[in-house]
Amino acid sequence: MSTLFRIHGEFCTNHPWEVIVATFTIIACMLTIERQNPGFPIRTQKPCLDCHHGIDDNSADIIVMTIIRCLTVLYFYYQFRKLLSSKYVLGIAGLFTVFSSFVFTSAVLNILRIKTSDLKDALFFFLLLTDLPKAATLAKFALNAKNQNEMKNNIAKGLSVLGPTITLDAVVETLVIGVGTLSGVQRLEMLSWFACLSVLVNYVVFMTFYPACLSLILELSRWTNFYKARESLLNIAFKEEDHKSNPVVQRVKLIMSVGLLLVHAQSRWSFENNDVHIMRPLVQQSLNRTEELISPHELFLRWLTNSTNYIVLLVPLVILVIKVLFFQEKVESVKQIDKPMSKPKTPEVKSMPIFRFNDEPLFADKQIQTSNTDQVEGDFPPDEPISNLCRSLEDCLKVYNNIDLGATALSDDEVLLLIKNKHIAAYQVEKAVDDPERGVGIRRKLLERDLLVESPVLKDLPYKNYDYSKVMGACCENVIGYMPVPVGYAGPLLLDGKEFHIPMATTEGCLVASTNRGCRALRINGVNSSVVGDGMTRGPVVRFPSIVRASDAMKWMQDKENYVKIKQQFDSSSRFARLQRMTIKIAGRYLFVRFVATTGDAMGMNMISKGTEFSLKYVQQVFTDMEIMSLSGNFCTDKKSAAINWIEGRGKSVVCEAVVPGQIITDVLKTSVHALIDVNNSKNLIGSAVAGSIGGFNAHAANIVTAIFIATGQDPAQNVSSSNCMTLMEAWGPSGEDLYISCTMPSIEIGTIGGGTILPAQGACLDILGVKGANLSEPGANACQLAKIVCATVLAGELSLMSALTAGHLVKSHLRHNRSTTLLLQAFDRSKNMYLPPCKDNI
Repeated sequence: MSTLFRIHGEFCTNHPWEVIVATFTIIACMLTIERQNPGFPIRTQKPCLDCHHGIDDNSADIIVMTIIRCLTVLYFYYQFRKLLSSKYVLGIAGLFTVFSSFVFTSAVLNILRIKTSDLKDALFFFLLLTDLPKAATLAKFALNAKNQNEMKNNIAKGLSVLGPTITLDAVVETLVIGVGTLSGVQRLEMLSWFACLSVLVNYVVFMTFYPACLSLILELSRWTNFYKARESLLNIAFKEEDHKSNPVVQRVKLIMSVGLLLVHAQSRWSFENNDVHIMRPLVQQSLNRTEELISPHELFLRWLTNSTNYIVLLVPLVILVIKVLFFQEKVESVKQIDKPMSKPKTPEVKSMPIFRFNDEPLFADKQIQTSNTDQVEGDFPPDEPISNLCRSLEDCLKVYNNIDLGATALSDDEVLLLIKNKHIAAYQVEKAVDDPERGVGIRRKLLERDLLVESPVLKDLPYKNYDYSKVMGACCENVIGYMPVPVGYAGPLLLDGKEFHIPMATTEGCLVASTNRGCRALRINGVNSSVVGDGMTRGPVVRFPSIVRASDAMKWMQDKENYVKIKQQFDSSSRFARLQRMTIKIAGRYLFVRFVATTGDAMGMNMISKGTEFSLKYVQQVFTDMEIMSLSGNFCTDKKSAAINWIEGRGKSVVCEAVVPGQIITDVLKTSVHALIDVNNSKNLIGSAVAGSIGGFNAHAANIVTAIFIATGQDPAQNVSSSNCMTLMEAWGPSGEDLYISCTMPSIEIGTIGGGTILPAQGACLDILGVKGANLSEPGANACQLAKIVCATVLAGELSLMSALTAGHLVKSHLRHNRSTTLLLQAFDRSKNMYLPPCKDNI
């Protein structure tokens, strides 16, 4: 049932105009059906309702009806009073009530064929049975969205949660109240018909017109307040389980419905035999009635002067309206202004709200100050305010839970008070205050207080003027600022006939300069590159009851036909993930399965993890005793040094080569070809072998890989495998006067979408390289191009550093670029164990 109601809700929200037009068309038919068919069977048998046949319109009846009307007004006021916390919810619920009453009036006048003056009873029963709380709940579901798409999804979800319960309630209420139409008491029968129509009209409007109109209003609105998520309201009012009825109660209602349906069927079965309409009581009451056309002004005067009971009803109604419209907001606002505050510790008050009579907060200064030393240190008792400028915890909660105000109307200290008392989670403060930068500022204050320090320790960590909307929920949590890392560029680097300027984020001196020198040395002939392998990996571990079952599963998965089925399951998990192969290893009763798949332009860890999960669930259908221990069994291997990545590759496997003329080696790199080859063999090959290195047959590939990774928003931790590199050098040319150099990097784990690539600064660096985002015409081409750029830049860095080592320039360059000038100008006096002041003699 929930699924059907969700589909219905999606239709109403996606086609609001169609639903609204259809609703108005049906109403128009109801209003005009009498004129089109004056010989309608009900009209031919109308008794006069004004004649007092069988109805004792005595003083007792007047008193009872007056009491019912007054109680109805008070009950309806109580329902609206609960909605006053939000003007949006109040307005939308009011719209629902007004339109429902319009439809109900049309139904009463045209279906039951009564006088317009008789609406004095019908409308009160309608208001008494209007389900405003459900209408308000659905409105809050919609208002809790952050954008229009989420708003439509919320409305559909709300209908899926509320729909089954409301449907069953409407059926039960109609059948229960319908019993009154069989009583034989004419007044009770007439009121029962009013009540039945009220329930049906409310249900039909709630399920059709209301969600469509709600979606249309919010879609056409440009008020940003509509899309402010309130986590507190989500936790308090929108929990799905709070709206689900007890299954036992639902079962009882179903049994009641069946029994009542049998009662109605048995009671009305003889009507058709006697050729009497199902609406017998009202037919008898309206047989001789003549229709009256009364103007609204005339109707109002008649209603007002008909009896003193209307005056009794009108007085409380007017008083309640005046109270709501003119006094309620003033009382609440004055309470906020007149609330006594103790004397502040400092003359300066920042970010304190000033309330006007329309409940809109004003802020004298919304700027967050990170150097505010007027903060109270230490922990605070649960019920004590953080500073004397705070309102009480109860008042702060009232403001926070108000959908029109929320935490945006609280000062920073008041938000901290709610955090300390567990009403706001510290990791969700940005969402609570609806301002990421302010949320980061508040968290900084919280951290400084928890550290119990006298001076702000975060003053040198910047946090302002940064787009945190890209960070939240994607790149980092518990944010307290951002880390500025210097970004330089090396180049131009001539790669495959095209020049690139390489952004590098690093704090190591000489790195960019050295890489830039290598790019300059490669400029004549350039670098050629090739991607020889492409496949991200995920290696789960599964366990079986015995080695027999484990070996059977291994053989089953290695079968070509079964592999095709596994691949179908894997590929169905994504538009881009495509399984290439599986490597299976057995260890006792454990199986380690290494899935290798292409992932388009994304680095693809999440993508391949999803595909792996799909595949394992399929295998589990065949081997029901298979236990999935972990989706990652370290057979991937991710962010750890492993021979399997060096041998089989992971991510992009790239090879680059270049031929450097001997003259460039001499003039630019200040060394010789043969000396350079000799040092490379001694260091990168023999030395790495002696060290038992895995993939470390290079000078400093990790330097360049990490610098580019940080600049372009990659995962810096993946430099462990991505820096696997073998640098080879050979003499080239007829007489061996030139240098041939190549770099082989089998496991560059890289992507141009997802992760940190969505951040503006990192996106700008990808733009410099011309590989930002996904390649629509050739998925995966951008990521492959970036991998080639990384490998080619590593080659330039290797060439430059190896030349510096061969020529003995490494220490000199680092002393020039990496050491403080002051220290270089100081001499050390061993007798005094101190540096001497800079002077020419000491130098």
